[in-house]
Amino acid sequence: MGDKQRAAKLADRIQVIVAEMLERRIKDPRLGFVTITDVRITHDLHDATIFYTVFGDDREKAETAVALESARGVIRSEVGKQTGVRYTPTIAFIADAVPETAAHIDELLRVAAESDARVHEQAARATPAGEADPYRVPRDDDDDDDDDDDDDESLDEFDDEN
Repeated sequence: MGDKQRAAKLADRIQVIVAEMLERRIKDPRLGFVTITDVRITHDLHDATIFYTVFGDDREKAETAVALESARGVIRSEVGKQTGVRYTPTIAFIADAVPETAAHIDELLRVAAESDARVHEQAARATPAGEADPYRVPRDDDDDDDDDDDDDESLDEFDDEN
């Protein structure tokens, strides 16, 4: 269990180091408004995957990806210096898909809410397909009482035959 904890601590530290470097040391004009969202590192501490988001259009995202790739060596050496680990992990930058996924989920929720509103509107105007009260209710007729007596007589005849 210590390896997982150590990997998690190292990932957190790498996230801070990379964010500070992108803010202060890397002066590439292609670098857009970048946010480091997550760092995942293998349990053997040899490979680190850094997830990032970029604020802007597709062109700015592509330019930022190129700038991060060109600064990868400088960032890796700084990570090695500041962490003091025996083997500095290799670094890979991956654009985080969380904002696009969240936007897609928001759109799906909006469509579902509109559909629910239409269903509720139709239900409010709906009328029953059959009778208003489809359940049987007992009759209060006097005829029903006579029918019950007839049934008793037919049972008496059946008993007499046997």
